[in-house]
Amino acid sequence: MKLSTKSRYATRLMVNLAWNFQQGPMQLNEISRKEEISEKYLSQIVITLRGAGLIRSVRGAHGGYLLTKDPAGITLKEIVEVMEGGLDIVDCLNNEKNCNRSGQCITRNVWNKVSLAIKKALEEISLDDLAKQVREADEPMYFI
Repeated sequence: MKLSTKSRYATRLMVNLAWNFQQGPMQLNEISRKEEISEKYLSQIVITLRGAGLIRSVRGAHGGYLLTKDPAGITLKEIVEVMEGGLDIVDCLNNEKNCNRSGQCITRNVWNKVSLAIKKALEEISLDDLAKQVREADEPMYFI
């Protein structure tokens, strides 16, 4: 399984918003510049994230984008699921009608197990976890 650039870029965008959570809205051009991602591409990602209720926009001179809730309450699972349209690695897991062999398929259980492991791993990581890693990485290291 390979994540799309939309999922990876959406995660980077959301980490920026999480890192800046208490400071107010961030403008898309600022995130675009910092992350070296096309602003046009980020604007498409923002539409999906806003539609899912993960972010909201603020109009005006000091406007931009904000998370709709505390970063500790948003997991990578939510972000990736929205951007990928689900997390099942094969289509038959969420709809048996997608495959006429679903009922007797031996490998379907394997794909389900893998999908559940991916979901569990992404569920365990919050935006707050990632924002803390960014803060720690930005702090200078001192050696004696």
